Amino acid sequence: MNTLYAKRDIIFRNPFYLLLLAAMLLFACKKDESITTDPSAKLSFSTDSVLFDTIFTSVGSTTQRVKVFNYNRKAINISHIALVGGNASAYQVNINGKPASSAENVRLNGNDSLTVFIKVSIDPTSSETPFLVEDALSFVTNGNTQTIPLVAYGQNAHFINNSTLAENTVWDNKLPYVIYNQVQVAENATLTINAGARIYFHKDAKMIVAGTLNCKGTVTDSISIASDRMERIYSEEPGQWTGIHFTSTSVNNRINHTSIKNALIGLQVDSMQTGDTPKLLLTNSEVKNMQVCALAGYHTNIAAFNNLFANCGQYLIYGIFGGDYNIKQNTFANYTYNFIRNTPSLYFSGNNPQQTGSGTNILSINLTNNIVWGGLTDELTIEHTGSLVLQSNLIRTTDNTLATNNFLNTDPNFLNPRQGNYQLSDDSFALDKGIDLSGDPYFSTFLQKDAKENLRLFPSELGCYEKM
Repeated sequence: MNTLYAKRDIIFRNPFYLLLLAAMLLFACKKDESITTDPSAKLSFSTDSVLFDTIFTSVGSTTQRVKVFNYNRKAINISHIALVGGNASAYQVNINGKPASSAENVRLNGNDSLTVFIKVSIDPTSSETPFLVEDALSFVTNGNTQTIPLVAYGQNAHFINNSTLAENTVWDNKLPYVIYNQVQVAENATLTINAGARIYFHKDAKMIVAGTLNCKGTVTDSISIASDRMERIYSEEPGQWTGIHFTSTSVNNRINHTSIKNALIGLQVDSMQTGDTPKLLLTNSEVKNMQVCALAGYHTNIAAFNNLFANCGQYLIYGIFGGDYNIKQNTFANYTYNFIRNTPSLYFSGNNPQQTGSGTNILSINLTNNIVWGGLTDELTIEHTGSLVLQSNLIRTTDNTLATNNFLNTDPNFLNPRQGNYQLSDDSFALDKGIDLSGDPYFSTFLQKDAKENLRLFPSELGCYEKM
């Protein structure tokens, strides 16, 4: 008996045993926590509504998550959790790891939370117009009903998976086109994309053009080419798809009034096209938010007028192995808000490390009336040049030899580059600095007007936007 009392004294004098006992008592109290029936005790939620951006029918959506909190001191019994639409709802829920359209008598302890996962599946229909799919998730506690609206914006789409377009093909603007894996335009075939078309690429998908691509966007109805991830957090995320690759057999490509964004390399162009016509004529378009490069050229000939190139992880234009680049009235703006970059926005070289001897090809460049600006002190590098014309460009650089016929290191004062607005402010240095291009062969077709089809008056603004 004395031995038992002695052991008891040792336990109560030992701090470790006292802490263990306190923890056991606290756990027992938590486990047996009383449930409040107070009608004023309500739930809180991590969001007041769940919005699914554009969902492509037959694909479903990414899953959204909602946290449900009980900030009351006592436990709450959630007597009913359910989709208002019941079994007919397009939505599905998973409550604390259990899939169900409803749940009864879910206990939620004080200052605790549970997680509800929600996804939506939209059945294909024949409708060619967008439609809303709505429901609500209902929670009933102590006679109170709280709801979270669920909204999805869905539409039909053409789905293309590992396809080759062997004949001339037209994509219209009635339904979006969603590309899985790859689509190839065969040699001698032409893919024409009409104004207003929307082209979406799934993760790592790409377009290979062995024939011809003709994007016929207009200033009032441009073409959109981007990732199929439509949630807002992905709207400016680079590297979501691979890009568009023009192979050695591709010819006479035209891209006009088209927005291309969020790929690894937006446009990759291989080899020269014979004759005076460029292999790629890129006009009045936006190419931006690429993980590596907006436009990569490998011994090729490209003409680019009135374009915006913006915010890529390494280069805006990367042209190597020589080639012919005719680049006028473009805005190159490469800021490093969300990434670290140590490469110039524009890089051109005639060097070809795969060749023996001098290892150079002829590099012909005409840069006129452009803005070349960004977050680095040197945004233009040109090496091993054959023919070089640089005139009336605003360039950020430490190379003072470029000062002849150009303007160096004066901020163009874009209206709001952080928000993607690269039009010029009223006090921009780039106003009225452009030389007269009325004698240019492309003047009447492209250079007479800016990217928004405002009449260009000389001396013009530098870059792709004329100040109105």
